[in-house]
Amino acid sequence: MDLAALQMFQMVANERSYSRAAVKLFRTQPAISIAMRKLEDWVGQPLFVRGSGARTLTDAGTLLLEYAERMLNMREEIRKGLQELRGLERGQLSLGVNESSIHALLPALEHYRRLHPGIHIRVHRVFSRDVPRELLNHQLDIGVISYLPEERELTAAEFYRDALVLVVWPGHHLAKRKDVDISALGEETFVAHIVESPYRHRVVQLFAKHKVPLRMEVELPTIESIKRFVEMKKGVAIVPRMCVEGELARGDLRELRIKQMRLERKLYLVYRQDRPLTAAARALVDVILPRKKAPPKAKSVSPQR
Repeated sequence: MDLAALQMFQMVANERSYSRAAVKLFRTQPAISIAMRKLEDWVGQPLFVRGSGARTLTDAGTLLLEYAERMLNMREEIRKGLQELRGLERGQLSLGVNESSIHALLPALEHYRRLHPGIHIRVHRVFSRDVPRELLNHQLDIGVISYLPEERELTAAEFYRDALVLVVWPGHHLAKRKDVDISALGEETFVAHIVESPYRHRVVQLFAKHKVPLRMEVELPTIESIKRFVEMKKGVAIVPRMCVEGELARGDLRELRIKQMRLERKLYLVYRQDRPLTAAARALVDVILPRKKAPPKAKSVSPQR
């Protein structure tokens, strides 16, 4: 049994005639008759009362017609649903981002929502080092990381540049300065992120290189808690600038440049290149990376994680 046979049966039952069904389906009457005989063989019972032609259904025919209509209606729902997916009227998008990098995506996500309000966006908080694995395991459609991946199955394209900055509260004794020598920070209490990262290691190495104590006496789980703790005058912090732009604009925090620190942070949009993106994912890539700047294939490089 297939849907084509069910469609023919439905038409015969509704028209109560093999010949009229054949005309409406653009088939020959013998083809309709053969299909009905095969369907009866599959059911194991007659579908029409013998001697009535196609005017009267048997109990088996009545039951089959009910199920046939459900299945054919479901086929139409599937067709419409797939059209809506292609037209971005509905769908889901799974995005993997670490805590700080989501700040760079918020404007793009806001624009995407205005363009495609029917798409449900699920943003998963994922450590940057785990994003490639979750992409390859089909757990994510798109990811954001701060290094070039080594996995050849992935495409990576830079879309954002940021820098690490030192922030203090407005009344701090260094707050009125634009820059500071690293040697002046040996007595400061630093509020650090508890999650290890390549950038944290580079900051630690920088202080060690210049033989300046780095007193990370407080470690907190989120960037938001770090910012609040600095505002409470409990320490200073080195954070991605994009995470404190609001506080800097309002005057809640002050930014200083450490003369010896040049830590630029690049963000890459990554996704699989060995399979097509969903329509919803492709649309977000197009928002973040215009087609004329389509991402190149992933380069074979050693990542700095």
